[in-house]
Amino acid sequence: MAEVVKKQDLANALAEEYGISKKDATAYVQSVFDTIADTLKNDGTVDVFGFGKFTLAQRSARTGINPMTKEKIEIPASKSVKFKPAKTLKDAVK
Repeated sequence: MAEVVKKQDLANALAEEYGISKKDATAYVQSVFDTIADTLKNDGTVDVFGFGKFTLAQRSARTGINPMTKEKIEIPASKSVKFKPAKTLKDAVK
């Protein structure tokens, strides 16, 4: 089974690597995620060199079918986050 790394695991690794408190490391990790989220909320792009790029994609409104009733329904427009891994990351996981 694949390993699952949680936000707290990232903070613990950061604290151990740099000899800082777990509280500070948790705050740093949260700050990175908050910055990514805020940038995407404002229609920005987050490009982490050697890791990948986070962008926002606009999904237009469309007509769908309710699988239970088979009735047509309108699905509203929405935004979704896309991630494109960098070549460095792709090569590392091969």
